[in-house]
Amino acid sequence: MSPIRVVIAKPGLDGHDRGAKVIARALRDGGIDVIYTGLHQSAEQIVETAINDNADAIGLSVLSGAHLTTFPAVINLLKERDSNIVVFGGGVIPKDDIAELKAAGAAQIFTSGTPISDVVEWVRTNVKTSAPR
Repeated sequence: MSPIRVVIAKPGLDGHDRGAKVIARALRDGGIDVIYTGLHQSAEQIVETAINDNADAIGLSVLSGAHLTTFPAVINLLKERDSNIVVFGGGVIPKDDIAELKAAGAAQIFTSGTPISDVVEWVRTNVKTSAPR
């Protein structure tokens, strides 16, 4: 069976990617295939990368405060493409916004201070490979 493949993305104008790189490294160390998109990605670019690279999940890192816009944009584009790619993420996200993001279709939101091992374990437990690679 192929390993889980996750796209880690930094949407919008957010220029801080240290946390995304730390998560990407932890996932790789945990045996998960990771594609890191780099900074300043549009929702369209993120979805295109995930679909083209046969990803099982997209992890969004948002520190800019635009989470209520960026998560739904990615999720809606995936729906338009009839994709079942799981969307999760984290960053500087107020706990009061988590329910709204989950209602929009985010599978899980990790807040600041979440142990990295919890993110890796969540991905291993909740994301399944979609097809042989």
